[in-house]
Amino acid sequence: MGAGVFLAGLELMVTAVALPSIVAGLASWSRLREASWIVNGYLLVYVVAMPVAGRLADLWGTRRPLLGALAVFTAGSALAGAAPTLELLIAARLAQAAGAGALVPIATAAAAHLATGNARPRALGVIGALTFLGMAAGPFVGAAILDAFHPTAALGRLGIDAASPLAGLLAPAWRWVFYVNVPIGVVALVVAWAAGPGADTPRRAGRVDVMGAALAGVVLTSVLGALTLLGSSASAGGPDPLVIVAALSLIAATAAVLARRRARSQTDQFLDFGLFWRPAFASAVLVSALTGYGLATAIVGAAVFVDRVLYGGPSEQRLTLGALAAATAAGALLAGFAARRLGLNAVTLIGLAFSVAGLAAMSRWSPATTPVVAAAALAVFGLGFGLTVTPRTTAATDAVEAGSYGAAASAVTVARMAGMAVGLAVLAAYGSTTIDRLYEQVYATPDAYKAYVPATLRDRPLRDAQVVGALESWAAGEAAEIMTGVFLVAALVTAAAAVPAIRLGRRRMLPSAKRESASSGEPNSDVIGSA
Repeated sequence: MGAGVFLAGLELMVTAVALPSIVAGLASWSRLREASWIVNGYLLVYVVAMPVAGRLADLWGTRRPLLGALAVFTAGSALAGAAPTLELLIAARLAQAAGAGALVPIATAAAAHLATGNARPRALGVIGALTFLGMAAGPFVGAAILDAFHPTAALGRLGIDAASPLAGLLAPAWRWVFYVNVPIGVVALVVAWAAGPGADTPRRAGRVDVMGAALAGVVLTSVLGALTLLGSSASAGGPDPLVIVAALSLIAATAAVLARRRARSQTDQFLDFGLFWRPAFASAVLVSALTGYGLATAIVGAAVFVDRVLYGGPSEQRLTLGALAAATAAGALLAGFAARRLGLNAVTLIGLAFSVAGLAAMSRWSPATTPVVAAAALAVFGLGFGLTVTPRTTAATDAVEAGSYGAAASAVTVARMAGMAVGLAVLAAYGSTTIDRLYEQVYATPDAYKAYVPATLRDRPLRDAQVVGALESWAAGEAAEIMTGVFLVAALVTAAAAVPAIRLGRRRMLPSAKRESASSGEPNSDVIGSA
């Protein structure tokens, strides 16, 4: 299970490093919009697969869905590595996403079933830590493969023609960004199969409400699509993004109403909307969404800051984003042990304090900030975010019966992804509007740029190297000010999570009888109440 969620986290980040090489190798930069589906399509299917997988884990136990998810992910990785065209690569990435998105709720539900009492937060902490450890390893693995692995030269030394079909499957190096998942996936499959029924979780009678799942998928797809387009501008001859956003919002609202009505008429619901009336469950979902906003702001904001303000390269990006992901993994693991002593709400509040402190430190970044200082602030935020991961998942699973662990785990994860999507949409909308305004200032007239360079350079043309350097310095300062506002808003949103965090409750050790009741799948009001 740990290997599965590690792979899922790894794949979220590793492809981003290889994307420029993939676009150059399979297409051209003129097809960048189409190539963006290598990432966007993966994220969309990843999120939609979560609630379906959580439901299957509740009904079938976790062993069979785990084996299926690993098989789909491994096969998708092999097909992505061998893809001869951009279209086939995107299709293979969708298969990858279906497997990866299923792995997280399945493993989380299994940990909640197999570890009871005070061992549960620690087990969930390990699963959460490995997810983010995979994300932390992604940039390093991707960069290492692209920098150090040269399959074309190796094939040449072996006398294999570069135009042969075999060479087409093994080169260029970006293919191994996907192939690296295959041996790990195969080993994980063997271990999961060999563990046998002893590692399985209870099954229960029921069926998957296919229509309910489809409606839930339409809601998620429409909402995420609308949020993604919020910051877009209309292209020449294309539809107005606001019209598309309105249409997608209407579709999402209609599908949500239909899903709610269908749930009322089904004895075996795809998603029990009644769970959201339970304070601990609803609070866990809300904390996940609000902190997800902060996470997206930290990841994308840091990447933009390093690139546009510090003019840093891949090594600076790896340092800063690697510090964020590694600290998040450490926080998630630490939270599993700390929750036993301090309680779920206390650990979450401590994590929120660290997160807000990190975002506040980011809001003070300037062009004089060094990558090391930036990495330190991101590590503080990451540690805090990681501390909130385990308590909210534990609270959500403790608040429901054992037969709904998968649904609870997927709801918390989907809420985080939705919060991240909102954060990305806000960044895109605010950033694009500000960039357009600054562009108009500099190029309003042929001489407008002179107001933004030193007086000693105002007699030089716009293309002069010194003028360009001065404008870049000015732009870096403006970008830093833009990011100040973005990080402060994220800090306020993250701080707002303290209100629902209080409702997570202080987790207590369950007596033996209650543990047996919980692990058997029978509802127990005392267990739910103690959560």
